[in-house]
Amino acid sequence: MDDDSRYEAVRSRDERFDGVFFTAVLTTGIYCRPSCPATTPKRENVRFHPSAAAAQAAGFRACRRCRPDAVPGSAEWNLRADAVGRAMRLIADGVVDREGVPGLAARLGYSPRQVQRQLTAELGAGPVALARAQRAHTARILLQTTALPITEIAFAAGFASVRQFNDTIRETYARPPRELRAAATPRAGRGVRPAAGADPAGVPLRLAYRGAYDAAQVFDFLARRAVPGIEELRGSPGARTYRRTLALPHGTGVAEVDEAPGGRQARWLPCRLRLTDLRDLTTAVQRMRRLFDLDADPYAVAERLGADPALGPLVAARPGLRSPGAADPAEPAVRAVLGQQVTVAAARTLAGRLVAAYGKPLSAPDGALTHTFPEPGTLAGAPLAELGMPEARRAAIRTVCAALAEGTVDLGPGADREEATRALLALRGVGPWTAGYVRMRALGDPDVFLPGDAGVRHGLRALAGPGPAPDAEAWRPWRSYAVHHLWNATA
Repeated sequence: MDDDSRYEAVRSRDERFDGVFFTAVLTTGIYCRPSCPATTPKRENVRFHPSAAAAQAAGFRACRRCRPDAVPGSAEWNLRADAVGRAMRLIADGVVDREGVPGLAARLGYSPRQVQRQLTAELGAGPVALARAQRAHTARILLQTTALPITEIAFAAGFASVRQFNDTIRETYARPPRELRAAATPRAGRGVRPAAGADPAGVPLRLAYRGAYDAAQVFDFLARRAVPGIEELRGSPGARTYRRTLALPHGTGVAEVDEAPGGRQARWLPCRLRLTDLRDLTTAVQRMRRLFDLDADPYAVAERLGADPALGPLVAARPGLRSPGAADPAEPAVRAVLGQQVTVAAARTLAGRLVAAYGKPLSAPDGALTHTFPEPGTLAGAPLAELGMPEARRAAIRTVCAALAEGTVDLGPGADREEATRALLALRGVGPWTAGYVRMRALGDPDVFLPGDAGVRHGLRALAGPGPAPDAEAWRPWRSYAVHHLWNATA
C-alpha cells in the first residue's frame, strides 16, 4: 500500500487494516487505528507508521477513543517466516523483557546490530522500542483491570524501574498512571486489594480479532481434543468457556476464554488470566492469541479460498473459520505422536494418562484443572508404561522430547519453520503427517497441507465428486485453513 491508499482506508474506517498500520495526526499529536470513529483528519495532517512503537517514537500518544495499542497483531507476522517475522513473534512472547536484545539476536542467529537495523527498516522502531510499547499496553491493562499497587504493576509489566514506567505511561497515554487508573470504567472487585501479587479473581481481558470469527468451530475443535487435567470446557454450545493451564517462564497460570462475546459485532473474546506471577501476563496473552488464531487475516483467507470453485461453498458456509495454534509449543508435538494411527478420542485418552502420570501438579486444583502438560525433559527419560502403547511409539515420544529438551528441535515462537520441519523428519518415528501437524499448530504456519490425513482425503473426495480432485496448490498461502474446511466438511 502507498500512503494514498492508506488514507482511503482511514476515510472508510476499514477495520481490515487495524494493526497493519497506524495513523498519526500532526495537529493533535495522537495516533489511531485506521478504523477510529473520530472525525477523519485532513490528508496533509496525517502520517502513517508501520507499528505503534514507531508512532510513539515519533512523539505521538495513543488515542483514548480507539485504543490503537489494543488492536489485533498484524497478520503479516503469522505468514512471514523471515528474520523480521520471527523477531516479532519472539518480542510478542516477551523475549526482550526476559533476555534483552542480545537474547533475541542469539535466538535469531544474528548480531544485535543486524536485528536493530532490520526491524527499524521495516517497522520504524527497534526491538527495545517495540518491547517498550508492549510493556505500556500490559501496564495499562493492569492499571485498569486490577487493584494492584502501581509499584507492583511497573515491575509486573516488565519495566526496569518505577521512573521508567512513569515516563513511558505519560509519553504513551498523556497522563500519569494514577490518572489512567482513575479514568477506567469501574469494574467488580477493583476496590479489593489482592493479598500478594496476582489478583485471585484474575486479570480480565478482551482478546481482539479482525473480521468474522467462527467461535463455534474453534471451540468445537478444542472440545474434541481437550485433555483431562489441563483443559476443560464448561457450558453449552454458544455459551461455552474454555479453560486450560499454562506453564509460563516465571510460574503457572489458568486461562479462561468465553465463546460468546456478547454480539456478532463485538470484535473480541472475553478472557481471564490467573497467574502466579504477573510478569507472565504478556506471554500468557500471546499464547492464548496463538491458540485461538486471533491475529489471522480472514479477509485474505476468504478471498483466496472462496474463489476456488470446489472450496468456495465451504468458505461461504463458515465465514471466519480459524486454524487453532498451541498454548505450549512442545505439547502438540507430543500429542501428534500420540495421535498417530488412532482416533482423536483415543489420542485424547492417551494424553490424559500422560498428564496424570507425568504432569506437574498445580499448587491447588482449579475445577477439573489439576496439572500442567509434562515437560519434554521429564518425558525424555520416562518409561511411559502407563500409556499401554507399543514400544516403538513410546520410543518415538521419548526421542521427540529429548530433541526438544536438548534444543535439537526448536518449536518456540521464533523458530525457523523449515529448519524445525527438517529436524523433526530426521527423528525416528516422525513422518510427514506428524511434522506437518506440528508445523500447523506449534509453529502457527498458515500454509500447511496434510495430504496423508484421513479427514483431508475424505474431504477432497467429497469436494471432487465424480470429477478430478481439487488442486491444493491453488490454496497457497492459506492451506492450513483449507485443511480445517475439509475436516469440518467430513465431521
